[in-house]
Amino acid sequence: MKYERLTQEQLKEMNKEFINFLASQSITNEEWEDIKTNKPQVAEDELDVFSDLVWEGVLNNVNYLEHFSPQQLFLFEFTDQHIDLIGIKIQNETVDINTKQGFQWLRDNLLNEDVHIYTSRKALSEDRNKDIFALIKQGAHITKGKLYHYFSGMVEK
Repeated sequence: MKYERLTQEQLKEMNKEFINFLASQSITNEEWEDIKTNKPQVAEDELDVFSDLVWEGVLNNVNYLEHFSPQQLFLFEFTDQHIDLIGIKIQNETVDINTKQGFQWLRDNLLNEDVHIYTSRKALSEDRNKDIFALIKQGAHITKGKLYHYFSGMVEK
């Protein structure tokens, strides 16, 4: 398995897609029930293949990720060749940018000496999607890049 299996909740939400996936392999509902009962490892393998297909589809469309922690914000932009990072570190431990008030503090104090903004660029590995997935596993969230573009206007790459 390249990524990780979808959760039961995710699989439930993708029931139609899973049925289509099974149908593409000429597996009927009755056959699927038989496989689950009599060949549980085959059923597990099918769930793994389906999960990887779903993850590939999602990751192929990711261009931006965000990762918040109380005093840091990491904004990522992905191209075909590299990852651009805008990092924001707050030296004031009383500020938690995970909260509405803390994020407002950041917006109001971007030029404060407690706010450090930096950039970085890293080449992608051979597998762009695995690079993205690794960041998601560390807590990053897929976004449309609104914050990335907001801050990229303030910093030079």
